[in-house]
Amino acid sequence: MIEIMSPSQVARARDTGALVADVLQAARERATVGTNLLEIDTWAEEMILGAGATSCYVDYAPSFGRGPFGHYICTSVNDGVLHGLPRDYALADGDLLTLDLAVVLGGVAADSAISFLVGQSRPAESVALIEVTERALAAAIDTAGPGVRLGDISATIGSVLTGAGYPVNTEFGGHGIGSTMHQDPHVPNAGRAGKGPKLRPGLMLAIEPWVMVDTDELVTDEDGWTLRSATGCRTAHSEHTIAVTEDGVEVLTLPSKR
Repeated sequence: MIEIMSPSQVARARDTGALVADVLQAARERATVGTNLLEIDTWAEEMILGAGATSCYVDYAPSFGRGPFGHYICTSVNDGVLHGLPRDYALADGDLLTLDLAVVLGGVAADSAISFLVGQSRPAESVALIEVTERALAAAIDTAGPGVRLGDISATIGSVLTGAGYPVNTEFGGHGIGSTMHQDPHVPNAGRAGKGPKLRPGLMLAIEPWVMVDTDELVTDEDGWTLRSATGCRTAHSEHTIAVTEDGVEVLTLPSKR
């Protein structure tokens, strides 16, 4: 069932989204060469609990993971792209780090992800990979609005990613979000324009283009959670939670003005 949020719920989602964005931004600013992934998880825990929010991940135990997840933030490095389980690993110069975070505050969830390079090294391939996910996300948000078909969003994402020469995996993608983190509808990162349900005001979606350099196949790490590229190539992932409004969309996971 697709959940339609009330205006008051969307208003609360603004606070949730701002918290998610602020935690991600703070972690990005603090993550340097030598930072341990477990430190990042501790930072996230402190900020989430300090804000009176609840993690969507600690007790999360879906069929595709060796649950419960048991941590507060997903930390995926280099060939890891989704569901990265924090581990005892110190970041190195040039590592491509993806942070993915979802919390509930005031009874409403929000979900966002960022990818960035650690340290001073800027490998051109990695820069391009991050940029294309951000560009696909921006294009999808520009496409979304009341009356737009879900397939229009997927087609837009797929066009940007494949147009840049990247293969696309549609097994994991965006999703509905509201009182819980993962809801209908599934928002694949490729699709056919004009297909699927129409977006309605009050619908919240987490849109999340992610891509791997030279494959669309994933393998699961021995930790039972982290999804990695089958070829060991690098990966990137960008995500925002949006709310469909009467005349467009609102991006909910933007940092607050600090």
